[in-house]
Amino acid sequence: MDRPEPPVRTPPQQPYQYVRTTPVEPDWRRLPGWRDVTDAQWRDAQWQRAHCVKNARQLRAVAGELLTDAFYEQLAADQAEFATMPILLPPQMLNTMAAQVPAEPHAFTEAFLADPVRRYMLPVHADRHPRWPSHPKAERDSLHEAQMWVVEGLTRRYPTKVLAELVSTCPQYCGHCTRMDLVGTSTPQVTKARLVLRPAHRQEQMLDYLKRTPAVRDVVVSGGDLANVPWPQLESFLLRLLELESVRDIRLASKAVVGLPQHWLQPQILDGVHRVAALAARRAVNLAVHTHANHVRSVTPLVAEAARALLDAGVRDVRNQGVLMRGVNATPEDLLDLCFALQGEANILPYYFYLCDMIPNAEHWRTSVHEAQRLQEAIMGYLPGYATPRLVCDVPDLGKRWVHQAVGYDRERGISYWTKNYRTEPEVREPTGEDRLGRRHPYYDPVDTLPEAGRRWWADLAGQGARPGPAGPNGPNTRAAHPTTARTTPEGAR
Repeated sequence: MDRPEPPVRTPPQQPYQYVRTTPVEPDWRRLPGWRDVTDAQWRDAQWQRAHCVKNARQLRAVAGELLTDAFYEQLAADQAEFATMPILLPPQMLNTMAAQVPAEPHAFTEAFLADPVRRYMLPVHADRHPRWPSHPKAERDSLHEAQMWVVEGLTRRYPTKVLAELVSTCPQYCGHCTRMDLVGTSTPQVTKARLVLRPAHRQEQMLDYLKRTPAVRDVVVSGGDLANVPWPQLESFLLRLLELESVRDIRLASKAVVGLPQHWLQPQILDGVHRVAALAARRAVNLAVHTHANHVRSVTPLVAEAARALLDAGVRDVRNQGVLMRGVNATPEDLLDLCFALQGEANILPYYFYLCDMIPNAEHWRTSVHEAQRLQEAIMGYLPGYATPRLVCDVPDLGKRWVHQAVGYDRERGISYWTKNYRTEPEVREPTGEDRLGRRHPYYDPVDTLPEAGRRWWADLAGQGARPGPAGPNGPNTRAAHPTTARTTPEGAR
């Protein structure tokens, strides 16, 4: 009697399957407005800047009839009602959207609307949450950075680190920008704050403070985006920074490595980076570049080339600080695909993913703390340890905390609580006698992610079920030079 064949056992699949994918530069000539653009033009930083898309008319000139009228209507409605950032899209970033789609208007428009890079770089009205576009606790300066200025533009939240904002503009504007109150030009919703001092005077004050404060060893040089600081001015500031014996780490923040890699590939820029890096090496100062990629589609060969060129010029690392956003990268697969492309194909070290900050009209992007905790757990064990990013919550009045560091969590109302082991600048400057180190600082999940009881609680708090409005009336448009003066939060975002 024949024995039955034993059943064939299929090995269980891993939750995530790694497949190496070689980055590609999408063919920009698929877009009607760029059919005649040469390779040399595409690689030219000035051509990229001159052909940035700033409005619907310029987008239509590029996309032609590939985008339907309904898309442009959605874009106009968002700019009129919700947008906290102006439109500024370099060709490099626009070209990554809907890259592999037939040239048929409805199919292209559908793919364009679904594109993860489009969702945060070019938001439309339908993206925003219809019931909760803003959290009731949202604020323009959600991290209260201006309260922590020691001089204009120099934020000191941590005992040994500062953030130096040299400029309030970027080569590209992200819809979720945490500094939406200062960076970029005004929108119908937001009259932007502004820096008062001239750049040279501001930098002098920063350097003078650092000379007098040897406890600060780590300087993040940012903005805005350093790609918008004229190189001679930036190099001069960095060389003077390197004269300070107390400064041991310098981090240069530029999303343009991803959004406009052509800038960092210019020979005169790379020559300057080499001069700064050589001095940093002689001084044994760690010089790194931090950039901002949120989806694997942004990691193209030109991005990899720019990162490699910066490393060859002498910077210690090129690192990525992304933002965790629903509809963009808030799945284990999206995060791991991005991190493998960054680390394995572009020489960019995955570093942080921040929870999207509580700025006005950002609720459709934000994730809850418990979702971020699950994501952190889900990506462990796949990447090398040194290239496994930390998911962090930037808690107002506190600072960065790993998502598992919450000391309390009311899941029904979406309120997590966090503590710190240092005093921020306002607490040092104006001590109250209260033990701030024992204080629990709250952070708030998006209301639409809460159970029904939690949503009702917030609706009652917001005004008996009244719909929280968009960004609301503008606050003052000047960041006061005095470091203790904070900006006013717009009423609709309180």
